[in-house]
Amino acid sequence: MAYEALKKLQERCGCTPDGGFGPNTARSIVKHFQLTPERGAHLLGQVVHESGTFRYNKENLSYSVSAMMKVWPSRFPTEESAKPYEYQAKALANKVYSNRMGNGDNEGADYIGRGFLQITGKSNYKSFASDMGLPEVMTDMSLMEEDYAFDTAIWFFQKNKLWTICDDGVNEDAVKRLTRRINGGYTGLEHRTEETYKIYEWLK
Repeated sequence: MAYEALKKLQERCGCTPDGGFGPNTARSIVKHFQLTPERGAHLLGQVVHESGTFRYNKENLSYSVSAMMKVWPSRFPTEESAKPYEYQAKALANKVYSNRMGNGDNEGADYIGRGFLQITGKSNYKSFASDMGLPEVMTDMSLMEEDYAFDTAIWFFQKNKLWTICDDGVNEDAVKRLTRRINGGYTGLEHRTEETYKIYEWLK
């Protein structure tokens, strides 16, 4: 459960592990990871949106036919092509993720999105494990769901040089640019902006 991941993060950061996200938890996280208020607000604002306020830490690939056709129109151009994978999460993961992102044959289900920003693909897993000095995640990928769920987000911002955008301050343009880099578009931009501003008020 993702709330267990939040509890572990809270305990690690020295605040009450109650599974609730509020000002005290935000301040404790920012202090623990030695983030500025601006970096903390942007990171947490994006994480809150992407994880459903720390509820989701693992990609759910149990899709309906219509959802598959919408998300992967080139892979599933017809209902007939999507039907065999309907609500078959492992089969779907292998179909859409194998032989890309560093994955081999039938490895897609092993390297689905994990962590609060949904790190996906064997290449990213390897990079995270190497950069963070955590080789154990390559043999026990579930560690990225709870123990290192937030570390994956820290790593993603570092790896993709997103801190420089955070350092431009908490403003709508910065949130928009971060959203584009994280989401590939602007899905949930209004919510991301609201959360970032709210959290920034907690941290100032």
